Amino acid sequence: MKSILGIIVGVLLGGLMGHFGKCSTGACPLTSTPVRGTLYGAFLGLMFGITQ
Repeated sequence: MKSILGIIVGVLLGGLMGHFGKCSTGACPLTSTPVRGTLYGAFLGLMFGITQ
């Protein structure tokens, strides 16, 4: 349950970071697009959920 919650929170935060923190050059992988932000957020949320 914690890992699913971590994924959900990570997706939301990563999507927001990707939407509001767009990088025009593409050099910042976390915030270059909302999709990448969502994927990185989901991965980080999963890792955080597993370790807790």
